[in-house]
Amino acid sequence: MTTRLAAAVAAALAVGTTVEAQQDTTGPVEQGVRIGITYTPGVRPGLLVLRADAGPAVDSAQTMLQRDLEYSDHFEIIALPGGERLFATLHRPPPDSGEAANGSAPARFVNYGLYEALGADFAVEVEPADSVSLMVSLYDVRGAAVRRRLPVPTTDVASRAFRMAVHRIADEIVRAVTGEPGYAASSLVFVSNRRAYRVDADGAGLTAISQPGDTAFSVDWGPEGRRVAYTALHAQGGRVVLHDFARGSYEPIEPTLRSLNYTPTFSPDGELVAFARSDAEGTDIYRYNVRQDCCLERLTVGRFSDNLSPTFSPDGRQIAYVSTRAGLPQIYVMAADGTDQELFAPFDYGVTGASYAPEWSPDGTRLVFHRDVSGSPQVFIMETRSRVVKQLTSAGRNEDPTWAPDGRHIAFVSSRTGTRQLWVIDVETGRIRQLTRIGSTRLPSWSPRLLELER
Repeated sequence: MTTRLAAAVAAALAVGTTVEAQQDTTGPVEQGVRIGITYTPGVRPGLLVLRADAGPAVDSAQTMLQRDLEYSDHFEIIALPGGERLFATLHRPPPDSGEAANGSAPARFVNYGLYEALGADFAVEVEPADSVSLMVSLYDVRGAAVRRRLPVPTTDVASRAFRMAVHRIADEIVRAVTGEPGYAASSLVFVSNRRAYRVDADGAGLTAISQPGDTAFSVDWGPEGRRVAYTALHAQGGRVVLHDFARGSYEPIEPTLRSLNYTPTFSPDGELVAFARSDAEGTDIYRYNVRQDCCLERLTVGRFSDNLSPTFSPDGRQIAYVSTRAGLPQIYVMAADGTDQELFAPFDYGVTGASYAPEWSPDGTRLVFHRDVSGSPQVFIMETRSRVVKQLTSAGRNEDPTWAPDGRHIAFVSSRTGTRQLWVIDVETGRIRQLTRIGSTRLPSWSPRLLELER
């Protein structure tokens, strides 16, 4: 046991403590970590995920929760030096409880004094509740109180259902501390080597989702988190396919069986799909009512210019898109029925490069896109009310951004390590982490928070 940890333990012994040193096989995450009690208090609260050896289900849940809470960027994760482990509770009554003298059952004791000495504002404990479930407890260390107790079923620890249940617990812990849920219970879809794939927000659960034989392109999540739309390219063009995860179905949108149709996107209510269609006269944006399976409408008339990459605002009233009507591709906006078309993201002739791939933030206050800077694409954010534009990335080539459901994180494609991989950036701190490590990736789309019924 190190000197610093020993000092913290000694400070907490007055209220009764048991500390046991065991091998930590998970290790701390690389960034944003406090080591023991040596830290300078900052804006983010310190959080300690209490480690105990209680079987594979507990170990898996502890590991996922620590990773999810670290990736939320709301906490400074406290890592004990030297791989120490702290048991969450002491099944022995405090000296003044009277229980030891009368022989009654041991009281459950949470050692808030020790956790505070280690620099924690909050602590998370995972323990078996019964033979088929775990219990996750969130402790408010400064307030010496239990903030939340949340059950997790453990029918199949290796299943996606178990993983998503733990991710939802992480999001609820973020909500309990900040008032807003996290984004751990979400997934991204993207294209790699002609297939559409899905991966969870922590980088696990990589799965091919496009129909075997389809050459997939430009995939988008539905707002309910149960469907995606993607383009299946073929020799005569490309059709838009709706894939329903729950039903396991793949259904093409009937009007897209002709021509080249791509960059599909759902309206916020899931009723409409807007997409770009290319022909000899150019590329224009159409929308189709997929709920009623009718009513194809043309929203732009390019006259030999290209209009593509539509994205609905969260209230469904506007569509941002890319247009070449003024020369270089730039970001425009129109009403959802195609009226009131105007330039949206400002640019300077001869200075600003082409702009692509817009997407509204979940609250509608910002738009993210990528723009050429000295021949290299970089990610930008625009405040939709003031139309002030800010560059977010600079290292390598960075493109195709998409918002996480928390409105704080953005995934994008970057070549900064040599191959095009998905990366995630926290727009408040600029902290970046790599999400995928596979073949070249393209065109990600981040899901909403996924519901219990999602498969």
